[in-house]
Amino acid sequence: MALLQNTPLLLALFSILFAQFIKVPIHFILTKKINWALMTSTGGMPSSHSAAVSSLATAVGFETGLNSPTFAVATMFAGIVMYDASGVRYQAGQHAAILNQIRDDLYVFFREISRWPDKNETEEHQALKTLLGHKPSEVLSGAVTGILIAIIYYNFIG
Repeated sequence: MALLQNTPLLLALFSILFAQFIKVPIHFILTKKINWALMTSTGGMPSSHSAAVSSLATAVGFETGLNSPTFAVATMFAGIVMYDASGVRYQAGQHAAILNQIRDDLYVFFREISRWPDKNETEEHQALKTLLGHKPSEVLSGAVTGILIAIIYYNFIG
């Protein structure tokens, strides 16, 4: 199957898996707590989005040359994804954190002043996901991870 011979695609997929896996030990080193949920979550160090697109662009550069239009497309795609991961998605996570706090504060406020809503009448609301995007350092570490994975593959394995 030709798809399984597409080295840039396979390296990008491997970079995602590697970045997701490495989040757990990095988090443990920083907090002394193991959080296996990080393997399937968005956000965190390093950015798996950045690792994937930078690995893909680097691999395309190795395969087609740095002056090819395909490398230009892959590089622009990587830049847009990494900008979005550290910009729009990061800000959406910050907004979610604030909205969660406002909701919690309002619940306490209404419960205290009027005993409403009653515990029996309350709907359980799932908190908004706050770990959506990345800090610039997480994006940079993801990009470096992806580039190194592709360089190691093309120089030592492939």
